[in-house]
Amino acid sequence: MAVITVRKLGRDVGAEVVGVDRDRMLSDGALPAAVMDALEAHGVLVFRNLHLDAETQVAFCRRLGDVDTSPGHHPVAGIYRVSLDTTKNSSAAYLRATFDWHIDGCTPEDDAYPQSATMLTARAVAAAGGETEFASTYRAYDDLTDEERKRFADLRVVHSLEASQRSVTPEPTPEQLAAWRRRPVKEHPLVWTHRSGRRSLVLGASADRVVGMDHEESRVVLDGLLDRCTEPERVYRHEWSVGDTVIWDNRGVIHRAAPYEPDSPREMLRTTVLGDEPIQ
Repeated sequence: MAVITVRKLGRDVGAEVVGVDRDRMLSDGALPAAVMDALEAHGVLVFRNLHLDAETQVAFCRRLGDVDTSPGHHPVAGIYRVSLDTTKNSSAAYLRATFDWHIDGCTPEDDAYPQSATMLTARAVAAAGGETEFASTYRAYDDLTDEERKRFADLRVVHSLEASQRSVTPEPTPEQLAAWRRRPVKEHPLVWTHRSGRRSLVLGASADRVVGMDHEESRVVLDGLLDRCTEPERVYRHEWSVGDTVIWDNRGVIHRAAPYEPDSPREMLRTTVLGDEPIQ
């Protein structure tokens, strides 16, 4: 069973995969390659009512590549529990920054590459809010004019944890600020040239400033590009139901969660497929 059926969901990004169940996730030898091909084409894949258990989710992601097994507030290695409930995730405060557009892995503590792909399964959903939105930075680059491509080709951007956290905590305590600044600041090209030959834009909340520009000029460039990339007609917005699984190409898709209440039962199980491609 080498073929999967996909139904396009958004104009620029997103497709639903139909006809795949839990057993096929483990048994179909051709499925991983088919999923990766579909991710290349659509950026985001939705599996509705799949109801994956944590072990199967990790097992399937291991068929796509190496999996991040850092401690994730969950008994299954390879699972990170996404919840604003501090009894379920002691670092929940940091997750409020996911309400802004971002690429995972732009400010790692070491020299790790950004994640290749991320998979989320909904265990519980919010009564209001909590949807996840996606936009393609591949398409954002493709839609630049020739003059813009020349202008942006050599620009480099400073990324930091502090930049992403300040948007949700504009007046941090000294302890918060010190914790943010312990994470290394990274410098990346604005335009990511991938091994495939495709190009994407490296945008989002962690992007602090353009090297060689002052703050105001930097914000004009970065905010202007982000606004264009995330125009409503370009965005796929996933309204979660319990049991849904979504996977996206983190290298060419930015995402954000719609805000939801801190006491919401919303809980997602996340598995990260590690990257093998530097931003260059």
